[in-house]
Amino acid sequence: MAPRKFWVETLGCPKNSVDSDKVTGSLLADGYVPATSADSADLVVVNTCAFIEEARQESIDTILGLSDTRQDGAELVVTGCLAERYGKELAESLPEVDRVVGFGGPIVSQERGWVPVSLGVGRSAGAVPVSATVPAPVPAFDLLNMPRPAPSAPWAYLKVAEGCDRACGFCAIPSFRGKQRSRDRHALVGEAESLAEGGVREIVLVAQDLASYGRDQGVGSKQIVELIDEVADIVDRVRLLYLYPSELTDGLIDAICRTGVPYFDLSLQHVSRPLVRRMRRWGDGARYLERIRDIRSREPDAVFRSNFIVGYPGETETDHDELLAFVEEAQLDWCGFFSYSEEEGTYAADLDESVPDMLVHERLMELRGMQDDITAYRRDALVGRTVSVLVDEPSVGRSHREAPEIDGVVNLPESCPVGEIVDVEVVAAEGPDVYAIVADGSRNGSVPERHLRLVR
Repeated sequence: MAPRKFWVETLGCPKNSVDSDKVTGSLLADGYVPATSADSADLVVVNTCAFIEEARQESIDTILGLSDTRQDGAELVVTGCLAERYGKELAESLPEVDRVVGFGGPIVSQERGWVPVSLGVGRSAGAVPVSATVPAPVPAFDLLNMPRPAPSAPWAYLKVAEGCDRACGFCAIPSFRGKQRSRDRHALVGEAESLAEGGVREIVLVAQDLASYGRDQGVGSKQIVELIDEVADIVDRVRLLYLYPSELTDGLIDAICRTGVPYFDLSLQHVSRPLVRRMRRWGDGARYLERIRDIRSREPDAVFRSNFIVGYPGETETDHDELLAFVEEAQLDWCGFFSYSEEEGTYAADLDESVPDMLVHERLMELRGMQDDITAYRRDALVGRTVSVLVDEPSVGRSHREAPEIDGVVNLPESCPVGEIVDVEVVAAEGPDVYAIVADGSRNGSVPERHLRLVR
């Protein structure tokens, strides 16, 4: 009998990508083999996102779309954040789905329906509402500690913790991801070594609150600097995603710069001090700018990314103007702007002074337009420079300035070998992407015609 084939569809953030890798590893261990497409699989797994309403709608649309195209007899399993947060409701409202599985739940060998496994608070077995404070048990079948398949790219995410101890006013993640649980550092180093043996040159550390790694529920000491140094001894590049601004200490900044990847992904969300307090967060624009200037003084080639929420309840025109001024002055390399999404059970869901949708849209367009110009300017400034690039796939690579799957890319000659780190000269820029040739200046047939047109 031929082995059963599986397909895993991943939505949402890089942390979900790690979870999907672990699911894939478990399916391979169970004797399944990867399918070439979703419609040729015997088992289709959708790893969903539920961070905001837009993500939830994308998850539902993807589930229904895959249901329509799957082959006869194929099973459809829904897991991830949407399944954990609304598991019972999904199972009841989506007859197309064979199983809805919470975090760490068994993907195979279960009867049709909802598998009530929870890592969150107040949703144990779906018996109590989100707003309750009854702690739910962590299952023994924990995605964090499962094996993962061999890497298919020269970079990989490494998820160092699950959950979050913070109480940001807009965020429901702690209600279904649970409190922070840091992985054992030795286990993480072992996984990094395994990834390196598989050809990984860059490891991207991720977590809901990465800089707090090691300190769980206010107990223990942060170990992120030690972890960075240990992983940096294993691979050529270490990159960090999702840093809470108050945790950006001198020691952490120095550790990031030591890796040779001075990439700072700062979770800022807004800069108006009154609004930041209303968000139940730390900081303001002046503090953020001071830290950014300090980092640039230490490392002029430092790169910055952040995200901001537009239309949080109570956001005034003055708040918006402050954010515009900050974006102009900070000159961040990469920046995302998202409309506020009201999330059930959060502090902000009960706040008054909602911002009209039309006004939110106008503010978003203004901010995005400004940032597009800034990003293009900063990419144009790279023209003529020599940069070290990790070749991710044929003709595509990244310098320290680009995080995988998030930022722009460096377009390369086909002659650059995948998995190698090569020096190239940037010859042109187009929006978020740049184009490069080999650093010796050669412009022979190995340079794609598109590059040549831009150079001319």
